[in-house]
Amino acid sequence: MRLWQSLLAACLALGLASPAVAHPHIFVDVELEVVFDEDGSPRGVWISWAYDPFFSMLLVSDLGLDPDFTGELTEEERAELDGFDMNWIEDYHGDTHATQGDEPLALSGPVEWASDYREGQLMSRHLRLLEDQPDPAREWVLAVYDPAYYTSYGIVGTPQATGRSDCTLRVFEPDWTAAGAQLEAALDEVLGAGGDIEADFPAVGALFAEEVRISCATP
Repeated sequence: MRLWQSLLAACLALGLASPAVAHPHIFVDVELEVVFDEDGSPRGVWISWAYDPFFSMLLVSDLGLDPDFTGELTEEERAELDGFDMNWIEDYHGDTHATQGDEPLALSGPVEWASDYREGQLMSRHLRLLEDQPDPAREWVLAVYDPAYYTSYGIVGTPQATGRSDCTLRVFEPDWTAAGAQLEAALDEVLGAGGDIEADFPAVGALFAEEVRISCATP
């Protein structure tokens, strides 16, 4: 399920007011692990998400889990949680974007996953396969962002490479000042045209995207 739809469903189920007209609404810490095959070609990416405590509380309540708000789940509840964020709707592409140069590299949907809930925080991990192989002689990029900027993703920790020891994975942050200025200009344009900021929020997520640039030694 798309993350913002999950939050809206949770809010309605709890009888809460609609989220404030502001973006982002959900905050997710991300860890990335690139997995390489025996021949050295990249096979896929493990993507770990840790959701902010407020969203975690809403969704866990919506799922009918942890009714006493202990921050922990029983084994039965943990089984019910499995794959809670893996039922993606057709036009949702997982908010992880692989590119090389100006060309996208297709990623599969999740092929493996695991879910967890610890100390009041929802976590999940899923594997997506690279359907397009990058040119091994050139740098390629993984960026994590929601185009609609409803969800804010931040890369934490050091991205890992599994299966090769001769690759460099570097995290680059966006120009936050420039991104903020472009967002403000886009919102002014929406308002100037008589639009609704929430319904017509511009697709600015890529402006705020952190990215991992991957380069490996070539024979």
